[in-house]
Amino acid sequence: MALNMESLAEATSGAVGSLLSTTILYPLDTCKSKYQAELRAHGQAKYRNTLDVLLEAVSSRQVLSLYQGLGTKNVQSFVSSFIYFYGYDFFKKLYLKRSGFKSIGTRANLIIAVAAGAFTVIITQPLDTASSRMQTSDFGKSKGFWKTLSEGTWSEAFDGLGISIILTSNPAIQYTAFDQFKQRMLKKKMKSNRGVESSPESLSAFSAFVLGAVSKCFATCITYPLIRCKVMIQSAESEGDAEDEAELRARKTISGSLRAIWKKEGLIGFFKGLQPQILKTVISAALLLMIKEKISKTTWVLLLAVRRYLFLTRTRLKSS
Repeated sequence: MALNMESLAEATSGAVGSLLSTTILYPLDTCKSKYQAELRAHGQAKYRNTLDVLLEAVSSRQVLSLYQGLGTKNVQSFVSSFIYFYGYDFFKKLYLKRSGFKSIGTRANLIIAVAAGAFTVIITQPLDTASSRMQTSDFGKSKGFWKTLSEGTWSEAFDGLGISIILTSNPAIQYTAFDQFKQRMLKKKMKSNRGVESSPESLSAFSAFVLGAVSKCFATCITYPLIRCKVMIQSAESEGDAEDEAELRARKTISGSLRAIWKKEGLIGFFKGLQPQILKTVISAALLLMIKEKISKTTWVLLLAVRRYLFLTRTRLKSS
C-alpha cells in the first residue's frame, strides 16, 4: 500500500507541476511553435524569429490568441504527466523490490522511463495533436477541441505518434539524469528515514531548478531535429501556405518533413528555433521539477490524511 501511495503522490505532484509550468510559459510556447511550424525558402519567411510572432499578435490586436489551445494543452499536460510520473515511480519501486537492489542503475532507469513515456504518448496523442493544431492556427482563427479533431479522420488524431514515441527518449534522458543526481544528493537524508513511513526528503528549490535545467538542455539539443519535425507534422495549415495538397500530405510523415526541411531551408533548418526551444523547455522542466519537489511532501501528507480518514470511516461503519 505504501508503494501505491507514494507513486500516487509522485504522480499528483508531477502533474500539478506540469500544469503550472505550462500555463506560465504558454505565450512563449505559442510563439515558438508557430515559428517552428513555418517552412518557407530563405527570403520568403513570414517570421524571422519568435519576436516577430509576438509582434504580429500585438499589431493585429490578438494578444489573447497567444493563449489559444491553453485549455486543451493543460488537460494534456496534466494527464500525461500524471500517467508518466505514476508509471515511472511505480515501476521503479517495483523493480527495486523484486531485484533486491538498494538503488536503480542508469540502464534500468532509462528503460523504465522510456516505457512509461511510450505508454503515456499512446494514451494522450489525440490531445497533443489537437492542442498543437489549435496553437499553430492563424491568430484569431483557432477552433475548439472537438471541432479541431472532427475536421480530420480518426487516424489523423494520432499524427506524429511515431515521432512522439521516439521523442520519449528526451524526457527519459532528462528524468534519468535528474533522478540519478537527486539520489546522490539525498543519499544521507534517505538513510536517516529508512524504515519510517514519512514523506520523502526533497531537494531545495534552487537545486531542483538547476538540475532540471541542465538535464533538459542536454536532452533537447540531441533530439531537436525530431522536435521540429513533430511540430510541423501536427501543425495547422496556414492561409499563407503555397504548397499543394500532395506536398502538405508528404510533410505529415517523418521522412517527408525531414526532406522538406532539407529542400527549403538546408542543414540550418533542422535547428531553426533551437534557442527559443531550449529557453522554453529548460525553464518549463526546471519549474516542473522545482514545483514537484516543493509540493511532493504536502501531497504525501494529504494522501496519508485521506487514507487515515477512509480507514477510520470504514472501521466505524463495521463497528456499527
